Amino acid sequence: MTKALIQKTGTFLEMIKFSHTVFALPFALTGALLAAKGIPPLATIIWIIVAMVGARTSAMALNRLIDADIDALNPRTESRAIPAGKLSKGFTFSIIIISTALLLFAAAKLNPLCLKLSPLALFFLVLYSYCKRFTALAHVVLGICLAAAPIGAWVAIRGVIEPAAIAIGALVLFWVAGFDILYALQDVDFDRSAGLHSIPVLFGVKGSLWIARVFHLIMVLLLIAIWKIVELKFPFLLGIAITVTMLLYEHWLLRNGDLSKLDAAFFNMNGYISVTILFFTTVDILMG
Repeated sequence: MTKALIQKTGTFLEMIKFSHTVFALPFALTGALLAAKGIPPLATIIWIIVAMVGARTSAMALNRLIDADIDALNPRTESRAIPAGKLSKGFTFSIIIISTALLLFAAAKLNPLCLKLSPLALFFLVLYSYCKRFTALAHVVLGICLAAAPIGAWVAIRGVIEPAAIAIGALVLFWVAGFDILYALQDVDFDRSAGLHSIPVLFGVKGSLWIARVFHLIMVLLLIAIWKIVELKFPFLLGIAITVTMLLYEHWLLRNGDLSKLDAAFFNMNGYISVTILFFTTVDILMG
């Protein structure tokens, strides 16, 4: 019984790509650091992390559950846990309920506004799972979902939404939408044949590459805006420079629509980017 549960848990974590939490969590912590203008209380940091894990687990599990029938038809995704019969829909739904409850509980422990905003975050998480059925803007909706991480962390510290929080959320939105467009390139043929919507389906490979580049340029401009708004110093500026270098490398890897290096461009570079921004924000804050 215990062994089976451990195996199911491992399969579930692989299904929701738990390791990809590295994308949003560092930005949540960055938002908390900037809002506090220092190191927030440990209890607050813990509840922010709990809320993040709950939200992302619920969102990814819901997405896999809703898309199970589509995944079964796509050669790239047919081996995912639900269509492959490794996990039942009932088991997945129970995890969604538990992780959603975890998010709401953590939000309540942070402050009343966090709890009030939680249903809005959940709305966008559900909306994203259906978007590709009717709009090419699914990438933007995903960006909105992850933008909630730093905005929510800011609210957790200050109890209000301020311009700097909106700027951080917006940069995450354009960052995520940009790399999700790149990720969607690998499914363009299937999505087109299945009647699904995406930027690659609408604009093709070359058009999508340019849209992703523009989105990431906007992200960099927002990073510079945050540097000015929050009155940060040289370490954060250095972090921006390194981030720009990694973004340029990411787009260089895919410059001709060559998807053979998509994993390196998608996971490695974007994981490094979020951690880099958190690291240099921390250094900047600690240097005072």
